[in-house]
Amino acid sequence: MARIGIIGVGAVGARLARQLVSTDSDSVVLRDENRARAELVAQSLGEKASIDTGSLDSPLDVDVAVLAGPARTHVDQAARFIRAGVSVVSTGDHLEDVRGLLALDSAARDRKVNLIIGAGFAPGLTCLLASHGARLFDRVEEIHVAKAGTGGPACARQHHQAVGRGAVDWRNGEWENRPGGSGRELCWFPEPIGAQDCYRAALPDALVLVPAFDGILRVTSRVAATRRDRLTARLPMLWPTHPEGGPGAVRVELRGERNGTRDTVVLGAMDRPAVAAGAVAAVAARWIITDQLRRTGAGGLAELVEALPFLQELARRGIKAAIFEGESDPPVGQSA
Repeated sequence: MARIGIIGVGAVGARLARQLVSTDSDSVVLRDENRARAELVAQSLGEKASIDTGSLDSPLDVDVAVLAGPARTHVDQAARFIRAGVSVVSTGDHLEDVRGLLALDSAARDRKVNLIIGAGFAPGLTCLLASHGARLFDRVEEIHVAKAGTGGPACARQHHQAVGRGAVDWRNGEWENRPGGSGRELCWFPEPIGAQDCYRAALPDALVLVPAFDGILRVTSRVAATRRDRLTARLPMLWPTHPEGGPGAVRVELRGERNGTRDTVVLGAMDRPAVAAGAVAAVAARWIITDQLRRTGAGGLAELVEALPFLQELARRGIKAAIFEGESDPPVGQSA
């Protein structure tokens, strides 16, 4: 039985812990600045869960550490675990966090440990969909990611701020900085989310997707937002958020060559983002323990795992993807 540390037991961390205890029979060690919250989660999980009372910076005796806490903390935490020879899974989707985590690749390789970056809803599930969809093409030229919904209060605040910050796109072999809140595009998500206006934002999807696809020409990401979101993105959030977030969805559009012609494939999934992110992180941790990753070092799921068996395991846990068909009308989902 593996011993997995979870740093941060908010909406995603709590779901992750339940996945590991109930589905995988692992023991979990919970660490959170909010001791009362950690105790409440541990009580709900039973004897397989314990609480570590150390500070966020102190060592932790675990096989794998999953970072599910606030943004801007993951890089330092991951570096400490890597120095201790402990593999790490990060659920974060903060742009600067992901940049910093990718820079730990050499350190992780030297220590022969794994660092999975963006093991959540988006990036995470979106990386798996992109990798799986790429198998349908002779050559993938473009990947366009969009997401709707948030996993909890911390996630909602981060996405709120991201709309007001600069976006990073990959175009023709170079990084391009684009204004947050620009590039309005109507994206169709699986029902009941449906059509949503989506905009550029400070999202890290391109950073983890580009290394996984040799010769890719364009990678972009957008987030669903309202006019109010765009107008208030540079201000503190002025309205309360759901403790676990509402329903959400992701959409991955791939363009490229198939059978000698240009083609487009769209894959997507709908779920509560915290639930889906918890499942993705749980499977990622299990794959580290069972030595199923392609290599050591740091990277996203599209680069480090075989997408189809990973998606099949997620489907077994209730997280299912669909491939969209249709053009001008709302797409109809078929089981992928």
